[in-house]
Amino acid sequence: MLEAGAFRVILLFLGTIALTVSLHNFLHLPAALGMMFGLGLLKLYSFILNRGSVPVEVDELEEGLSVVLGSDEGGPDADRPARGAVARAANTKPLRTFELMEKIEWDTLLFFYGIVMAVGGLNALGYLGVFSSVFYDGLGPTSASIVVGILSAIVDNVPVMFAVLSAGLSLSQGEWLLVTLTTAVGGSLLSVGSAGGVALMGLARGSYTFGAHLRWSWAIGLGYAVSVGAHLLLNRPLFVG
Repeated sequence: MLEAGAFRVILLFLGTIALTVSLHNFLHLPAALGMMFGLGLLKLYSFILNRGSVPVEVDELEEGLSVVLGSDEGGPDADRPARGAVARAANTKPLRTFELMEKIEWDTLLFFYGIVMAVGGLNALGYLGVFSSVFYDGLGPTSASIVVGILSAIVDNVPVMFAVLSAGLSLSQGEWLLVTLTTAVGGSLLSVGSAGGVALMGLARGSYTFGAHLRWSWAIGLGYAVSVGAHLLLNRPLFVG
C-alpha cells in the first residue's frame, strides 16, 4: 500500500524530467537547473504534506481505541501496545525524502564529485582523445559502446558517460542511443557501477551489499545482452549517419 502523497511525488518526478529536457532543448539552460528546480518543488510539497499530518494526542487515540477494542475487555492496560503503535503511526511524517538523503554518507557524495573532477582532468590533459581513438576508432562504435557499458560496471556509469560525452565523438543517432543504453544497463552489473547502487549501499548497510547484488548479476547481464540485441535489431535505420 502506497503512503500518502505517493502519486503526487511520482508526478513531480515525471514533471521534473520533462522540465529538465524542455529547458535544455528550448532555452539551452543547463540540465542541473531543471533538476534542482524539481528538487525544490519536492521540498515544498513535502513541507505542505508533512504539515498536514498533525500528531494526534494520546487522549484522542485512547478514545478511538476504546471504540474499536472495547473499554471493558482485558483491563485498562490491555490495549497499551496497540495504543503505542497508533501513537507512533500518528507522529510519522508521510514524506521523509530529505531525512533519508541526510543519511547518505559524505564519502559517497565526495566519490561522485571526485570521479567527475578526475574525468575532467583527463579531458584537459588529452587522455580522452586517446580513449576515443583506441576504443571507437580501433574497435568500431558498436563494439566500443558494448565494452564501455561493461566498463561502467567497474568505474561507475556517471563518469564513463561523462568521458564519452567529453571525448567529442561523431556518432550516429543509433550509436548515441546504444552507448546511453549500455552505460545505463551495464552500470548495474555491479552495485558500485551506478549512482543508485552506491547510494543504497550507504543507506542500507548490512542488507544491501556488494555480494548480495552480485548474486543477481547474471540476470542483469542477460538483460544487458537482450537489450543491446533488441536495439541493434529494431533501430537499425538509426545507425546510418
